[in-house]
Amino acid sequence: MLLYHAETGRLVRSFATKGEDLSQEHANSGVALDRFGRVYVLNTQLGIYRLTLNGRQEQYSKPFPDLKPCGQVAPGTPCSPTPFDAPPLPNDIVFDAAGNAYVTDSLQATIWKVPSGGGTPQIWFQDVRLASTNIGVNGIRINPSGTRVFFTVSGDLQGRAFVYSLPLVDRPSASSLRVFHEYTNGDVPDGIAFGASGRLYVAIATPFASGVSILAPNGREVARLANTGNPIFPYDSPANIAFDGEGSILLTNHAFVTGVNDPGQFTILDVFVNDVGAPLEMPVIR
Repeated sequence: MLLYHAETGRLVRSFATKGEDLSQEHANSGVALDRFGRVYVLNTQLGIYRLTLNGRQEQYSKPFPDLKPCGQVAPGTPCSPTPFDAPPLPNDIVFDAAGNAYVTDSLQATIWKVPSGGGTPQIWFQDVRLASTNIGVNGIRINPSGTRVFFTVSGDLQGRAFVYSLPLVDRPSASSLRVFHEYTNGDVPDGIAFGASGRLYVAIATPFASGVSILAPNGREVARLANTGNPIFPYDSPANIAFDGEGSILLTNHAFVTGVNDPGQFTILDVFVNDVGAPLEMPVIR
């Protein structure tokens, strides 16, 4: 994990993740902060670990369980609504005001809830509409009023892509899942962030057709930031979005097609949008 200065882009410090089996797939995939400034890191092997203010690594949650498809286990057994067996892929994380963490699992059609203080991940919501043969449920944020959870599905089993929302309750029902926006033309929505304006900014990670989709509070797309001329510049499969508080968004260019041959495509973009971010919950966690 790397820490950069927000204004200068200068590398301040690096943190080596401890405890991974480096012979297996491993990655840090998302971060969140609490009121004390501690960083919670989502790791595909370890679950969630926490970096203290002095940089010490603490285990916060247990690893996310590998669920078998529901059709392969006895009724009542925790399972995945996917039609095939796939490993967990924790992808993005967000806190609510009470300190509960919500984590998207892109391969198991599941949103996990880790209670404030950490421990064992609990199934918060599952639905086959979150499933995919590639990347399903992906970016996640809570709306500024703290009443609904918004998340993307990069591509479902029919190849469709959506921004969905659910009420922020203990156990939402399948019938409470609402389509906020449906994408067409092969768009691949990834990370999301709410502006203070109420608009939702959605990273579009489609290879060679990347950019940022800006959605009004009613879900209608009101603007699209896209490449002109060069299909991989400046946007090259952006994966996540953060506001800098000064009118710009910062985008992580994932570059998962071009970056293999050109590592210089792995960049962080500063894009002025004349908006500031709606505050993320940074809860008090003991």
